[in-house]
Amino acid sequence: MSSVELIRRLHQHRVWTNGQLLATATQLSSGRIHDSFDIGQGSLWKTLTHMFGAEYVWLQALLGNEDPVAPGDAVGKLPGNQQGEDPMTKLTELQEHWSDLDVRWESYLTTLTEAALEQGIGKVSSSTGQRSVVQCSDILLHVCTHAQYTTAQAMNMLRQLGVEPLPDPMLITLAREG
Repeated sequence: MSSVELIRRLHQHRVWTNGQLLATATQLSSGRIHDSFDIGQGSLWKTLTHMFGAEYVWLQALLGNEDPVAPGDAVGKLPGNQQGEDPMTKLTELQEHWSDLDVRWESYLTTLTEAALEQGIGKVSSSTGQRSVVQCSDILLHVCTHAQYTTAQAMNMLRQLGVEPLPDPMLITLAREG
């Protein structure tokens, strides 16, 4: 398996796991999805929107936007929203926008080459404002490892909320479903 194929497989797993988390979250009332926790981003809703925002921002950087703003951030209204409209507030909206983002990721990953993995990608940090350049491969791996780390937090929240059955986010499960 080539480096590009391996990265595509990791992203396939990321998308599959996100889908399971979103499907499981639909079992909760809107109030429960906002229950407060001392882990992750503080609630399942904030954790899911954080995951979405990270995937959105990093894809934007890979596509050449060095200072992207995630939808829902202070000035980050959803594409097409008029000034003053609220960012997404419902799970169905998040699912729709994430589905669109998954299509954009698939398009990017389909055209990915071995040579592109070594290219430097510039991005301004949303937390420090500092610009840095890192290899494309590191960004692509970071998006997947960030998703796994944050999925573990979301799974913990779902467990504490009493959700049963919990989704199985393991890559080997995806492989077995093949």
